[in-house]
Amino acid sequence: MRKIVSVAFTILSLSMSLKAQVNTETTEKRKLVIQSVATAVMNSHFEPKQLNDALSNDIFNLFIQRLDYNKKFFIASDISTFKTKYANKLDDAIISPDLNAYNEIVKTYQSRIAEVKTFYPTLLETPFSFKEDEEIIIDGKKLQFAKSEEQRKDLWRKELKYQVLVKFKELKDEQQQRLDKKDSTYDSIKTDAQLEIEARTKIQKSTKDYFERIAKINESDLFTSYVNCITGVMDPHTNFFPPKDKETFDIRMSGKLEGIGATLQVKDDYIKVASLVIGGPAWKEGHLKAEDLIMKVAEGLTADFFSLENVDIDEAIKHIRGKKGTVVRLLVKHSDGSKEEIKITRDVVEIEETFAKSSILEMNGKKIGYIYLPEFYADFNAANGRRCGPDMAKEVEKLKKDYVDGIIIDVRNNGGGSLSDVVQIAGLFVQNGPMVQVKARGQDPEILEDPDGRIQYDGPVAVMVNEFSASASEILAAAIQDYHRGIIVGSPSTHGKGSVQRFYDLGVFAHTKNFELARTLGALKITDQKFYRVNGGSTQLKGVTPDIILPDAYAKIEYGEKKDDFPLRWSQIPAAAHLEWPKAPKLDELQKKSSLRLATDSFFVNVSGLANYIGEKNHDNKYSLNYDKFINEENEMKNKTKANERLSKKSRPMYVAIPMADSAGIVADTNKISKNNVWRKNIRQDSYIYETSLILIDQILFDDKKH
Repeated sequence: MRKIVSVAFTILSLSMSLKAQVNTETTEKRKLVIQSVATAVMNSHFEPKQLNDALSNDIFNLFIQRLDYNKKFFIASDISTFKTKYANKLDDAIISPDLNAYNEIVKTYQSRIAEVKTFYPTLLETPFSFKEDEEIIIDGKKLQFAKSEEQRKDLWRKELKYQVLVKFKELKDEQQQRLDKKDSTYDSIKTDAQLEIEARTKIQKSTKDYFERIAKINESDLFTSYVNCITGVMDPHTNFFPPKDKETFDIRMSGKLEGIGATLQVKDDYIKVASLVIGGPAWKEGHLKAEDLIMKVAEGLTADFFSLENVDIDEAIKHIRGKKGTVVRLLVKHSDGSKEEIKITRDVVEIEETFAKSSILEMNGKKIGYIYLPEFYADFNAANGRRCGPDMAKEVEKLKKDYVDGIIIDVRNNGGGSLSDVVQIAGLFVQNGPMVQVKARGQDPEILEDPDGRIQYDGPVAVMVNEFSASASEILAAAIQDYHRGIIVGSPSTHGKGSVQRFYDLGVFAHTKNFELARTLGALKITDQKFYRVNGGSTQLKGVTPDIILPDAYAKIEYGEKKDDFPLRWSQIPAAAHLEWPKAPKLDELQKKSSLRLATDSFFVNVSGLANYIGEKNHDNKYSLNYDKFINEENEMKNKTKANERLSKKSRPMYVAIPMADSAGIVADTNKISKNNVWRKNIRQDSYIYETSLILIDQILFDDKKH
């Protein structure tokens, strides 16, 4: 739970390159991007802000923040100079596209990185003493830019000392664990001095790797960051997507891609296979395995190999992914050390984890259908592509055939997606009527209604949410709540994203006769509408408050849309006429029963205490660099979290079954059996699913008494 902020992971400048040599053609294209973005936003955004000095200051501050959030590179005089020259002029540089401010800030930033790269090794040459009473602040917003070179060096000294301290403790703990286990392979006990040297050596390597990664990343990502500061001052969800980023977004939304069907990650200097997609090309071919290192890649049967040593993962994916029917050759190193050349024919790969899936929870003499929906996905690029609306209808039908007594829909951590599909999903549980209201700039609200006019399922329903349930997840929860159709269960509030975005091709807004150039500008995701609940209230900022709130480890910290930069305001419109569900849940009684259980449930009691602790630490954001104090802080944190980890692995008394419609397909495939066993185990160990099931069973019993 403790937030360890390492310079290698927290500075947003990871996307900044030290190789910025921008030619004239690129400059003109970038000016066209800025001009097109400004035109698109002014024409299509829900609440466009006036391009003036105030907005210019906002763009300036956001760009500096995203470049150097932890204030480890720029010095105060840099910022002062930039403010004087550019803080009030970026609006003019947008209206008449000009990159002078961008170029100077980036050039200075790159030179500051180069300076740090020269002096940080000297800070790691001598041992650190962990006896002084020093502290480090890890929240960049609470830091000030260094006023001198010496101050900046001292900031880096503390950062590196903190990283070494953390690594030193890890090594010390590992040694003690091996000694406690009487590990016969461990024949020499290292002194604290030796462990400190080892820790420093590891941090030297990780920091060196960090600077090498900066040098390899494409400079165009830096420009993307700048453009997204221009869009970001409008609202957090209006974003510029260069062509490659738009492709990644489409893959996530559609749940499918063309490639080999492998999840990749960086391992040392190479690309490692983390897992294979069951049924995908690599899985069918049979030779590529999880944990293999991909050393080289070649396109087709005769091309030369391209080395993936020290290659950025995005670059590696670009070489490995490809069109259906084409062949890619991989030179891999297996976990046993052997090497092999593997030929794989690429194909369309469906990412199963994206799609809705269901199980049946049997407990207390009742059968509860459980549907997990990770995203409101929709393949917009294929006429018959998968969509979550029809998929959810199929899952509901499966559960009905197994005669479940109630259904839970789990949209925890679901960030949203397709608006039309969430309307269809909410409509599965009511006969007809409005599901959500959508309002564009200067227009009357449009009421989106249940499209089929029938009730697919009329039994008890619960919707699980948390602080990361956003957008379409909030539409679903709000509709169920406004109709009194079911019970919303979860964190104190959902995310609070009450806006609708649409992709626009930037080329449409480009003032150029060069149509080929216009086609390569990318896309802009613009907030062009807000959605409102059936009752007329917006979910923007406020989110949806569950009917029954369960303890949440993050309940005492600020999260969601309200903590983002420049969120849209909350607003309200008239309610849409609708008929409430005649069998409304008995919320008062359900809350009482749940509260009694939570008060004696060791997991939830511990989570409540953990929430208070996390809230305090998040507000403080200070950590001691004194070893004894650091250990005390660590032990306090460990004691708070250890019980939670132990209790979270405790299986709850519920049997998790496969819907009959799925059983034949799973039983016939050993890989699917293995994945299903993990899925069932995770459900049994999820205390939130268990308590939601008990809440729904209470409602079922209330309904039974009426009859």
